[in-house]
Amino acid sequence: MHASEVQRAVAAAMSTASSLGLAVDDATVLHDSNKLTLRLLPCDVLARVAPVAHQVAQFEIDLAQRLAESGCPVAALEPRVEPRVHESDGFEVTLWTYYQPVTPREVSPADYASALERLHAGMRRLDVPTPRFTDRVEQAQQLVANRDRTPALAGADRELLGDTLRSLRRVIGEHDGAEQLLHGEPHPGNVLATKNGLLFIDLETCCRGPVEFDLAHVPEEVSGHCPGVNQDLLRECRVLVLAMITTWRWDRGDQLPNGRRLGTEWLSQIRAALDRNGPGTQG
Repeated sequence: MHASEVQRAVAAAMSTASSLGLAVDDATVLHDSNKLTLRLLPCDVLARVAPVAHQVAQFEIDLAQRLAESGCPVAALEPRVEPRVHESDGFEVTLWTYYQPVTPREVSPADYASALERLHAGMRRLDVPTPRFTDRVEQAQQLVANRDRTPALAGADRELLGDTLRSLRRVIGEHDGAEQLLHGEPHPGNVLATKNGLLFIDLETCCRGPVEFDLAHVPEEVSGHCPGVNQDLLRECRVLVLAMITTWRWDRGDQLPNGRRLGTEWLSQIRAALDRNGPGTQG
């Protein structure tokens, strides 16, 4: 979130929680990207704040409730208030359960894979309208094509990203395997280690597609514990996801710390992956 908005966003979260009868004297920023994640004290509530223009908070709330009811490993909403989106000063505010982190330890790949498998099993039972993963790829393609939004992207790099996104969107989109509701970005940053086990957060990126698209976001040692994986499809999805997240880093509005440095590193990784996989990857 832009620095000029942070103070207003914090105030919006605090005033919203106070108006709902929660005790709020202080707020600690836990994460700052396209939205702000705060820990409100002393009520010990987690608040997520985003500009109203994002318009995805209600979808995330509805989905989180349904997944929790199905026993899926997802973070819960704050039980002391009504589960809905609150608007304040141009921001959407949602309130969630705050989970005290467990003693720091490395999450085992087997536990990670098991939690993701349980999430996918619950998602298969839901029938909710969501975009297909190809819609998210198209957003990245539009960003690559828009020089005003990606002015620092060099010509050769722009061509690389555009070709990779286009070809892999087609190849993966035409595969004949099963598709289902997915988390969309189940990377380690969206997994909490709690006393209740591993819990997934940030459901706004949910989409429909092959399970391999989700597995492309997790470490290789995690996907290695998942049965029935199409390894060729997974390799293609890993390159596709890498091209997508690289594209976001070149958006002039990207707010990820060190984002441009990461974008440069990932461009090199894409080239290396395409060299390993052969020319057919960009057919």
